[in-house]
Order: sequence, then structure tokens, then C-alpha cells
Amino acid sequence: MKNIKPKNNSVLSAIDSYFKLSYYNTTVSTEITAGITTFMTMAYILIVQPLFMSAAGMDVRAVTIVTAILSALFSIVMGLYTNRPFAMAPAMGGNAFFAYTLVAGGVVDWQTAMGMVFLSGVGFLLLTIFGLRGLIVEAIPKNLKFAIGVAVGFFIAMVGFKNGQLMVINNGTISMGSISNPNTILALIGLFITIALVLNKVKGGVLIGIVVTTLLGIPFGITQIPESFFSLPPSIEPIFLKLNILGALKFGFLPLIFTFFVGDFFCTLGTLLGVSAQAGLLDENGNLPEVDKPFLVDSIATIVGALFGSTTITTFLESAAGVEEGGRTGLTAVSTGLCFIFTIFLTPIVYIIPSAATAPALIFIGILMMTSIKFIDMEDMTEFVPAVITIMFTVFTDNMATGMSMGIISHVIIKILTGRYRELNLPVLILTLPLLGYFILL
Repeated sequence: MKNIKPKNNSVLSAIDSYFKLSYYNTTVSTEITAGITTFMTMAYILIVQPLFMSAAGMDVRAVTIVTAILSALFSIVMGLYTNRPFAMAPAMGGNAFFAYTLVAGGVVDWQTAMGMVFLSGVGFLLLTIFGLRGLIVEAIPKNLKFAIGVAVGFFIAMVGFKNGQLMVINNGTISMGSISNPNTILALIGLFITIALVLNKVKGGVLIGIVVTTLLGIPFGITQIPESFFSLPPSIEPIFLKLNILGALKFGFLPLIFTFFVGDFFCTLGTLLGVSAQAGLLDENGNLPEVDKPFLVDSIATIVGALFGSTTITTFLESAAGVEEGGRTGLTAVSTGLCFIFTIFLTPIVYIIPSAATAPALIFIGILMMTSIKFIDMEDMTEFVPAVITIMFTVFTDNMATGMSMGIISHVIIKILTGRYRELNLPVLILTLPLLGYFILL
């Protein structure tokens, strides 16, 4: 990579040295802009997480502040420890399973469900310490890794379509949003603004697109200006250290804990590989060097998060937005974390940014991530078919963990059925067994 010499400033030099900015051909301003962009695309978690947890009977104000604190803390830890542009926050999907399936569904109370999250985090930590998570990543076939990147692109674009109300699901029927809907119109306008800015190589194009679309939302009646921009943080006492670990230690709860485990493991893996591919951080075999570092932060974050009263903390897919803005190092994640710190006292600002303003960024970034499909071997059908299955199941089930799991299982089955079982490695064969169990438990 080309080196960029920092200006003769001791602070900038120290930052450049720690984050290796020159090595990654980036600058402090680029990384900060990237971090802010990532924050703006994932700030919705400060609204969605409390909404989901309210269905579980948890204190909404306390959940909001805990979400901001944990997102800030572990985004900063991720940046400082791994020097990767991965921001962190409570995982989407896991929070819905927690709130609606377990608690609102009457299976357990939220304290016991939080104990399950804690135990799944302990499982992550043990696998990471013993190097098994890294071994699994290396064992996954290269073509599937590229397919995961493409699948993540489709997944993040689909999130954008939903947030911008460009896609509507009614009674199992999928259709395009109505062009008479102000949110749909704003999202479409924002999409073309974002495309124009980025393709014309405007620096900070994604971030500018979000800001401009947010401002355009004012006359549409979508962007709401709060009466006050400042708020004192409430107490987290109602949810802090309220988890019930002993209550979760029941044999009958193992399938539920395993569901948390598999879902978070593959969502994290998919995000790491997908975002890293976009950033050019993968090696020639499609692996992320020192992948155990982000896995370690991820597992510790889940354990600590459960203690604070949060569902699984994971690497956020929206980190791709910062990467598209040029973020390549941990300084991007640190910048995102600092933005979350400010929201602890300036929570109303987050509510200014409508989902229709961030949707265009997610859609366009998803499109860019799909370019990894060119690296998939399309001549060998025993490699191509599992790759396509990975993508299709991710999109059609709206679940990254399901798509990745089905991709690995289909890879093994197809190799065996075509007599090419010698091409399979032992770790993948072993991994297939619990994945089959995962589908049985769904």
C-alpha cells in the first residue's frame, strides 16, 4: 500500500503510527468522516433496540442509554485493539428472537433470557481462546467466503429497501412501495443523490448524501426537529446486573442458547468477511488476518452486554458505510464510538435522521459489495452452486446465519454426491453436524 506522510505534528504522527494510517493509504480526516458515516447509518439501533426490549417488559430509557454506552465502548475497543473499521452494537435478529420469541412468547422472563445471552457469550469466548473460531473461518471454502460477501451485499441492500419503504410485505406478498408515500419518494431521491456523489468521486459522498436527504425530509414532513437537543441520561439500574444465569442453566434451554450462538456467530463472520472484502483486507485465500482479535472483542462484548442488560453485541453490518467512505483502520471504529458517547447526552439528535435518509446509503453500499461475485468460480458447478445457495437463502429467508449455514451444508452434500468428497476438509465436515442441528431446532 502507498504511504501518505502525515504533517509534522506530534499528535498526528502518533495517531498515524498507532493506526498505521500511512500503510493503509488513509488520513485522520478520512477515518473520522468514515466513522461519522458509519454512526449515521447505524444510529437507528438507539431507537429500534429500546422498541424491541419494551416488548420484553424492559425499561425503555435504561435500554436506550445502555445501547449507547455499549456501542460506544466496544466500537472504541474494537478500533484500538484490532485496528479494523468495525463498529459494534446490539445485533438485529437476536434482539427480536429475545423479545418476541422468548419473552413475549411466554417461554421465559427477560432476566432468564439475558442469562442465555450471557452463556452464549461465554461459549464464544471459549471457542475464541482455543482458536476454534479462527479455524472454522479458515476451513470455509474460498468460494463460499466470496459468496458470503455477495450475500451480505444483498442483505444490507434489502435492509435499505425496507427502511426506505421501497419494499413492502403484505400477507406474504412483496411489492414496491407506493410512489405516493413520502418516505419512498425521499428514499429514491436520496439514492440517486448518493449514487451521483459517489460515482463523481465527491469526498464524503455517502455522508453528504445522508445529510442532504435528511434536510430534504423537512419539507416532506419526515425529518422532525426536536424541541431540545440536550438530555440528561437516565439510570440504568432497572436492567443492570438483573440477568438470571442460574435460571438459564437448564438442559431444556440448550437449544435456545444454541440458537443465539449460531445466529450471532455466522452474522458476525458474515459481516467481518463481507466488510473486509470491501475494504481489501482479506488475503489471497479470502481470510482476514488476525481474525481472532475481532472475535475476542465480539465475545467479550456479548458477555459484558448481558451484564448491563443488552442482547448480543456484534460487529455491525453498517460498518460497510464507513469503509465506502475510505475507512480502513481502527480510527474509523473509534470515531463511531465517540459519536455514540455524544448521544448519551444528545439523544434527541439521533431522532433527526430518518430511516429514509440512511436507506439510500445502505442500498448503494450493498450494490458495491455484490461486485465480489466476480471472484466466485463459475466453471466448477460443485463450487458455484453452494455459493449461489448461500446468497439465495440469505436473501429469501432474510437471515445471514441461515444462508451461510445452508451454504456450508450444501457444499458438503454436493461434494459427496459428486464423488469429490476428498476435497472436503475435516473441520467443515465436523461443522456440518451442529449446523444440521441448528436447522432441526429452528
